[in-house]
Amino acid sequence: MKYVAELLSKKGDDVWSVDPETPVYQALELMSEKNCGTVLVLEEEKLVGILSERDYARKVTLKGKSSKDTPVKEIMSSEVVCIRPTQTINDCMELMTDKRVRHLPVMEEEGNLVGLISIGDVVKEVISEQKFIINQLESYISK
Repeated sequence: MKYVAELLSKKGDDVWSVDPETPVYQALELMSEKNCGTVLVLEEEKLVGILSERDYARKVTLKGKSSKDTPVKEIMSSEVVCIRPTQTINDCMELMTDKRVRHLPVMEEEGNLVGLISIGDVVKEVISEQKFIINQLESYISK
């Protein structure tokens, strides 16, 4: 099983972020521009929250708030589940399942943000590994 660091080196370490005071509308524009479903909320380079499309749908749209007048800090999820680069893809799957999250910021022990892993990234990696194992087994059986 691969480690988070290996997955990040393959997919890249791009992380899109906003400030807590950023209007929700501006955060949504960034998400649309970058074709992503979440942005991290950083205050002076410190991770303070995460904003997802789900947060927007449940905390702005359904509550009748204005996305242009509401700051991200009012609707972001402030309890962020993170993973370390030294953990495995299986660890990601377990955390995502147990905590019911779709994105995991990757943090070094020193607290430095080094990337973001999505459920899509994890699923692609698991499928890739399974295909490799199947090919190996087929090759072994046909010998």
